[in-house]
Amino acid sequence: MICETPESFVAEIPQMGALAGLDLGTMTIGVAISDVLHSVATPTETIKRKKFGVDAVKLLDLTTRRLVTGIVLGLPRNMDGSEGPRAQATRAFARNLERLTPLPITFWDERLSTVAAERALLEADTSRKRRAASIDTNLDATVRLRRLCSLATSTYQLRHGFSSETNVSSACRCASRVAS
Repeated sequence: MICETPESFVAEIPQMGALAGLDLGTMTIGVAISDVLHSVATPTETIKRKKFGVDAVKLLDLTTRRLVTGIVLGLPRNMDGSEGPRAQATRAFARNLERLTPLPITFWDERLSTVAAERALLEADTSRKRRAASIDTNLDATVRLRRLCSLATSTYQLRHGFSSETNVSSACRCASRVAS
């Protein structure tokens, strides 16, 4: 089942259970998995892409082994909020995956994720040459960790009646804890 909003996704997942964050690239699929309380996410695996069927088998095997209860896909929107070819490919991947698993699937807006990764590398005092070489790897991890931590914060707040206005600061604190 594809859930278009975080609220509908939260309604579908159990209170406890790991979430998988996916970063779909043209060559790889980056995977991060949260703990069962949705408080910490860890980069887990990078799947080299082949055909959808082969990729799906690897991904679903991983979700089964890790007892994943929901999937969060990064949605690469354009800065104006529109969806280009990469976002359309991500949605197509989700539709195809939905046919193979009962797990709820949602999307998370990835705008400005490159800026976040670059900032994290600058704060770590990484040299320009090394930043250029590792931006994609760090970007994947940063995006997935923040996405899962933010969703975990939203999950907690929605279930316990808190307003969603504190999501960004809570997510940033969570991502900072995990990344360090």
